[in-house]
Amino acid sequence: MSSSKAAAKPPPLTDDEISQNYSRMQNDLRALAGKISELEGEAEEHGLVLSTLNEALAADPDRKCFRLIGGVLVERTVKDVVPALETNRDGIKKVMNSLAEQYKSKEDEFDAFRREYNIRPVRG
Repeated sequence: MSSSKAAAKPPPLTDDEISQNYSRMQNDLRALAGKISELEGEAEEHGLVLSTLNEALAADPDRKCFRLIGGVLVERTVKDVVPALETNRDGIKKVMNSLAEQYKSKEDEFDAFRREYNIRPVRG
């Protein structure tokens, strides 16, 4: 019975493997944080545009506006653009929430790894 327990436990990592895993985990966290930050900026931009367009929607729903889609500037009406922008903003927020959950999970994994191998950051 004890041999099956021993077989289930992975072999200890070398110092190089520990260092590589630590760096990989740090890079993963940085990448996720960067993507979350980028999406926050996009959601904020969508919010600003929507606040302006909602005023125009109330005053003149058939007013022309222009939207960049896939690098092409297209002419639409405010009443056509507002729902699409709201859908995009909501989608961005969903992705941000998903990435935030992934970040938290990876952060917990990283903290557990640091505790397991007694890793303390060097202050310089």
